[in-house]
Amino acid sequence: MQAHFIHSCGRLRKAVKTWLTFQVNTRHQHHHKAMDGDKPWALIPEFGQQGIPEQAADIIERRFRVVTHRDFLKEPAHHAPKIQVLFNWAKFPEPTPALLASLPALKVVASGGAGYDHLDLPAIARSGVRVANTPGVVSDCTADMALALLLASARNVVEGHEVTTNPKTTVLPHWIGSVEVSGSTLGIVGMGKIGYKIAQRARGFDMKILYYQRSRRSVEDEQKLGAAYCENLADLLGRSDFVMLSVCLTPKTIGLIGARELALMKPSATLVNISRGAVVDQDALVQALQGRSIRAAALDVTDPEPLPRDHPLLGLPNVIITPHLGTATINTTRKMVQKMVDNALAAIEGEEIPDEIKY
Repeated sequence: MQAHFIHSCGRLRKAVKTWLTFQVNTRHQHHHKAMDGDKPWALIPEFGQQGIPEQAADIIERRFRVVTHRDFLKEPAHHAPKIQVLFNWAKFPEPTPALLASLPALKVVASGGAGYDHLDLPAIARSGVRVANTPGVVSDCTADMALALLLASARNVVEGHEVTTNPKTTVLPHWIGSVEVSGSTLGIVGMGKIGYKIAQRARGFDMKILYYQRSRRSVEDEQKLGAAYCENLADLLGRSDFVMLSVCLTPKTIGLIGARELALMKPSATLVNISRGAVVDQDALVQALQGRSIRAAALDVTDPEPLPRDHPLLGLPNVIITPHLGTATINTTRKMVQKMVDNALAAIEGEEIPDEIKY
C-alpha cells in the first residue's frame, strides 16, 4: 500500500509539473506574440545565402517583425499596409515605383553599404520615403580586401595555389612572374574614406602613394599618408605600378577607365577595382589583358554580378575576380545591419536619421 501511495504521488508530481510547464510555455507564447505585435513591420529580401546573412538576423528580429519578399508576394494585401521599413540588401528588394506605391505606411528605405547608385533616389523622394545607407563601418574591411587583391595579384597567390594543389603537378615552379609590392607606387583613384584607409595600409609596405580626385585633401592628410596629389588622372596612370579604383559610381565615373586610360598605364601595372564594375569599360579591359598592355587586373566588382559564364574575363589567366567580398566579414555585416536598424528606427520615430541620404 505504501508503494502504491508513493507511486500515486509520483504520478501527481509529474502531472503538476506537466501542467506548470504548459502554463509557462503558454504565457511565454502569448508574451512573445504580444511583443511581436508591438514591433514595427519590415520588408527584407530574406535571411541566408541570398539575403541578409543569418549571423545578423537577430539584430533585425529583436526590433522588427520581418516579412520576407517571398512571403510578401504571396499575400501583398495582408502585408503591404503594415510595412514601415524596407531593408535593402545587395540591391534587393528593389524599391521600384510600383513597390513603393503598394506600401502606404513605408517611411524609409534602409540600405546596407556605402554605395547607393542602385537606388532611384528621385523616385523614392517623390513617394515621400526617406533613404539611408551605412557609410563609415565598411571602410576598414573594404580597404583590407583592396590590399588582399593587390597582394594576391602581385604575388600570383591564386596561380600558386592552383599549381601546388593540381594532382598532375610533380615539380613545383620556382618562378611564376610575381612583382614587388614593397617600395612600388600605388595610385589611388578616389581618396574618400575607403581610399584613405587603403593608403594607410599601403604605407606599411613602404609604397609611394599618389592619388587623384576632384577635390584635393588637406595638406595635413597628405603629410600623414605621405601621399602626393595628381592634378589629372593621366599623370597618376602613367606613374603607378598599381592603380586602385575607389570611387562612387556616378554618371561621371561610369566608364572612367576605358581604352585610353588603360593605354596610359605601364605594361607592368595592375588594375585593382573595389568600387563598382561599371567604373571600368570591361571590353577595353579584356583587350588590354589579352594584349598584355597591362600586367594584370584584380576585381572585387564586375558589371553585371555575376558575369555571364562565357564572359572572356573569366577565362583570362592574368585576372583575379572575387564576388564583391569587400564588406563581407561577420563583424562588419553586423555593424552594417545595426546601422540599418538605427536608421530605420529613427525614421519611424520621426527623428533625424543618422545616415540619411538627402536628395
